[in-house]
Amino acid sequence: MAQHQQISLPAKLINGGIAGMVGVTCVFPIDLAKTRLQNQRSGQQLYKNMMDCLIKTVKSEGYFGIYRGAAVNLTLVTPEKAIKLAANDFFRHQLSQDGARLTVFKEMLAGCCAGMCQVIITTPMEMLKIQMQDAGRLAQQRVMPSVVTTMKMGGTSAVLSRSYNTIHAPQVVRVSALQITKELLRTKGIVGLYRGLGATLMRDIPFSVVYFPLFAHLHQLGQHSSEHPSVPFYWSFMSGCLAGSIAAVAVSPCDVVKTRLQSLKKGANEETYSGVVDCVRKIWRKEGPRAFLKGASCRALVIAPLFGIAQVVYFVGVGEFLLGYSPYNIYSA
Repeated sequence: MAQHQQISLPAKLINGGIAGMVGVTCVFPIDLAKTRLQNQRSGQQLYKNMMDCLIKTVKSEGYFGIYRGAAVNLTLVTPEKAIKLAANDFFRHQLSQDGARLTVFKEMLAGCCAGMCQVIITTPMEMLKIQMQDAGRLAQQRVMPSVVTTMKMGGTSAVLSRSYNTIHAPQVVRVSALQITKELLRTKGIVGLYRGLGATLMRDIPFSVVYFPLFAHLHQLGQHSSEHPSVPFYWSFMSGCLAGSIAAVAVSPCDVVKTRLQSLKKGANEETYSGVVDCVRKIWRKEGPRAFLKGASCRALVIAPLFGIAQVVYFVGVGEFLLGYSPYNIYSA
């Protein structure tokens, strides 16, 4: 048992790192579209939907524009995923009695504690990522007013053509995560990196409360019997995808509020927010209740494969295999 405790933490770090890096690489463009859709206001809509956003981003910023901010995620996703998954396991173990099955309430409590732990990494990671993801939207928005003004003045198609030709592609200011971090630390201190912490807790705690118990029950449905608790790898993947997408949509309004609060730079005529309550009030009054579901489908598409991959890597035990701790059989039955 002592050996198991020594081995398990490094294995969880490896599992979290592999799952996080593979997942982020696969779904990051959708996450970028989600951030930009959530940040655009009514009457200033640059993008109609996710595909329109990705196409316009590639046209104006090139292929690698859809991976703007991915380096921050790839760097910090390892500790974030490791903390989230390992903390949930730790609290489930602490709440269980003599190996007895946890009640739904205790499963939700373990998920709640895991969500509280992960924000240590999640908040600064998302803070930096959002600044980099939204830079292209702000650059494109600066072009839009000149085009709209030309149309309102009743300009001819030739005038419109000249307007588009003059401003062919918006110039996106290239700012690194390190530069943003230094500026925030210089002006606001460590508190600057944790802007939107309350909204992040509002999102991640309910997410974990919904996700972990739901995943545990879906995953259990794939077991042949209590004597043989292992399940096929594809069942772990599907359970992670389904539980992740349901939890993601459920907390989407909190994610919109968090994204708005953590966006430091605003476009023309975009309001600022003093806190969570002020943000909720202004969005409701100016954009209506539907604004709280902006990017919900994108978020579901991001979270589903991200957690599906994470759970496959985690339950298959890639980290344990690499450390020589347990036999590796991806087709466990």
